[in-house]
Amino acid sequence: MSAKIDRYTGPTQFLLDGRPVPGSPYQRSSKGTMVQVNIARTITVGACALALALTLLPVAVQAQPATPAATQAAPSAAPAALPVINDVKLGDASASAPKKAESTDNPYGLESLWKTSDMVARTVLLLLLIMSVGSWYILVVKVLEQAKMSRQAKAVAKVFWPASTVQQGADALEKNSPFRYIADAATTAVKKHDGLMGHVDLNDWISMGIERAVGRVQSNTQGGLAFLATVGSISPFVGLFGTVWGIYHALTAIGISGQASIDKVAGPVGEALLMTAIGLAVAVPAVLAYNWLVRRNKAVMDDVRAFSSDLHAVVLGSVKRA
Repeated sequence: MSAKIDRYTGPTQFLLDGRPVPGSPYQRSSKGTMVQVNIARTITVGACALALALTLLPVAVQAQPATPAATQAAPSAAPAALPVINDVKLGDASASAPKKAESTDNPYGLESLWKTSDMVARTVLLLLLIMSVGSWYILVVKVLEQAKMSRQAKAVAKVFWPASTVQQGADALEKNSPFRYIADAATTAVKKHDGLMGHVDLNDWISMGIERAVGRVQSNTQGGLAFLATVGSISPFVGLFGTVWGIYHALTAIGISGQASIDKVAGPVGEALLMTAIGLAVAVPAVLAYNWLVRRNKAVMDDVRAFSSDLHAVVLGSVKRA
């Protein structure tokens, strides 16, 4: 059975649902042609869908197992991080504790030096201690004596010179005053100018008596200064001797033990070096005290010499007037 089909050369027009536009020449085609067009369209749509499915399938396959792996790794990483943090904190706390213990507990020092030293080292330490105590004692005593002499020198101008006689002025001064001692020496020289002493000129005899008294006063003011000078000059060497002796015994003990690590060497040698430091600590105050007291003695003795010069002239004039 054959059907006559009019050939259409114009453009093909279809509706949205695939049917030909009414009134178009294509509507007059046979049912076989319509079936072929529908089949071709169906095959084309299926091929596009298959191609799209093949394109998206590998991406879905790769992304789907990654999510469980990530979810499994997250719980496993969370508990693993806690021990690391705890270990670090515990390590810091344990490291800080020994540092505090080391800072508060020092196995070396003066106490250890005294306990581990022998008789020679202990003797050196005792000598340095005696020198230090003696220096400070002399410093305090001499300062008080010089202050007292300065006060007595001011009393001379208020009490001695306004008196009518030398004896009355001397009696008005303090008994332990060096100025009274010099005045008594001058009056004694006048009274004892007889016998063989009478052959000596009175002026020279009075001057000799006053000068001897001034010399004794100056000798008393210089008491203790020799000790300060001695301590200032020899105490560093005494400390150095203790250091050498301590280092010798420290190295001997290290050699016997056979351990030459830094903790075995630094401790005993450092304790031995303390001897030198102690010697310097004793010497420096002694030298400073000596220089200071000498300068103060000079100021005090200037007042004493001025008094003795004036007293000599007064006594000689009173004797001639009598």
